[in-house]
Amino acid sequence: MTFLGPLSRAVALTGLLFSAGFTVAPAFAGPAEVALLKSYIGEWRGRGTLVGASTESVVCRLSLTPGNQDKVNYNGRCTLAGTNLSVKGTLAYVDASRRYEAAMTSNATFSGIAVGQKRGGGLIFNLRERTPDEEGKDMNISASIGLTDEAISVSFEVVYVESGDSLSAQVPFAR
Repeated sequence: MTFLGPLSRAVALTGLLFSAGFTVAPAFAGPAEVALLKSYIGEWRGRGTLVGASTESVVCRLSLTPGNQDKVNYNGRCTLAGTNLSVKGTLAYVDASRRYEAAMTSNATFSGIAVGQKRGGGLIFNLRERTPDEEGKDMNISASIGLTDEAISVSFEVVYVESGDSLSAQVPFAR
């Protein structure tokens, strides 16, 4: 397994969960949905561990700002193994679908949309997909981001179908 290429892609998936809206349909959310999204506006910092062929420290920062049409934009950067990965996107509540959505792009050539659900007083976004890496090898990706009270938590796992090798990370964020 080539560690750094897939590692970059895996970390970029973290951003996927942070971003939403740059491809999200127009959102016309009610006051409660908008207030919940806006409660996360601010500067966030996180530190966690990526486990794969080796263990690496992951250091991230994330900025959530007001967007257009009751959306929240985000811009984040993570550093690991000497590599900088950036993500950006938007979070929104889409009335037509009656759900929260997060969309993202990254400097690791990944983009996507995760669906969010309200859980208790917060939100959970989940993504599961199968996609090829930079070398064309299939990988299964599971990622989630939880927005609860005064915390954001990101976790993801990448499993290479052919070899069974995996990468996983958990990064808790605080203001």
